[in-house]
Amino acid sequence: MQQIFNFLYKNSIFLLFLLLLGISLIFTIQSHSYHRSRAVSSANAVSGYVYEQVNNIKAYFNLREQNQALAFENARLQSLLYNTQDTANRPEIKIDPAFADYKVIQGKVIKNAFSRQKNYLTLNIGYNDGVRKDMGVLSSRGVVGYIEQTSANYATVISVLNKDFRLGAKIKKNNHFGTLTWNGKNTGYAQLTDVPRLAEVTVGDTIVTGAESTIFPENIPIGTIYKVNRNTVTNYFELDIKLFNDMTSLDYIYIVENKHRDEIIKLEEATTPTTTK
Repeated sequence: MQQIFNFLYKNSIFLLFLLLLGISLIFTIQSHSYHRSRAVSSANAVSGYVYEQVNNIKAYFNLREQNQALAFENARLQSLLYNTQDTANRPEIKIDPAFADYKVIQGKVIKNAFSRQKNYLTLNIGYNDGVRKDMGVLSSRGVVGYIEQTSANYATVISVLNKDFRLGAKIKKNNHFGTLTWNGKNTGYAQLTDVPRLAEVTVGDTIVTGAESTIFPENIPIGTIYKVNRNTVTNYFELDIKLFNDMTSLDYIYIVENKHRDEIIKLEEATTPTTTK
C-alpha cells in the first residue's frame, strides 16, 4: 500500500494532467458535433475491428465447417440407426446403403412457428437436395414433423405442433397403438388418442413411432406419458405426452425417406377388401 502512495505522490503532476486532459476532451466532444461524430466513428472502427478479429479467430478454427461436418456425420449415423429393429441399441455391423430401407438427408431450420394452431417449419433444402413431400423430419431427440411442400432449395414442414398433424404411435413397453395429435394448447405436450382401455399405461412410459408408419422408422422417440385421461364417450384412453423435443428451439434436423413407401402405398391402394379369401 505504501508503494502505491509513493507512486501517486511522485507522479501526481502527470496524473493530474491526464485527468484534466480527459475532462477537456469529454467537454469538447459533447459541445461540438464534429468532434462527437469523429469520436463515435472511432469507437465504431474499434468495435468493428474487434468483431472482425473474433470472426477471424472463429474462421481459423473452422467452427462452421466443423459443425457442418459433424451434422453430416450424424446424418450418416442416424441412417444406420434407423435401419435397426430397435433404435435404442447401437448397430454392431455396417449396413450397405444399397440395401438400407431409409435414406437420411441433413438440413437446417431457418424459420420455426410455434404460436399458432397450425404451425410450420421452413428448411434450407428442397427438391434439388432430394427432399420430397411426406418425408419424415427428425432431430437428434425425436420426431419433429413431415414435409408438406418443397421448392428447388427450400421445404416447409407440418410440425408436431399443428392441429392437422397425425402420426401412428405406440407405447413402447407393450406395443399398444394410438394416434398422435396436438390439441393446440401447450408447445411442450402432444396427445395420444384412441388407445384401448385394455392397454397397460403408466405415467412415464415411453411413446415411440409405430411399425405401420410409411414415413418414419419404427421406434423413433416421441416423448413420455405425462397424464392419463379416459374418454367417457369412446371409452378409450387419451394420453398427454411430454415431448422429448423442445419444439420452440430447433436447429439442425434430419429428413428420412422410406425407399419402399411408394410400393407400399400402391399395394394398399390396389388391395380390394373381400368377404371371402
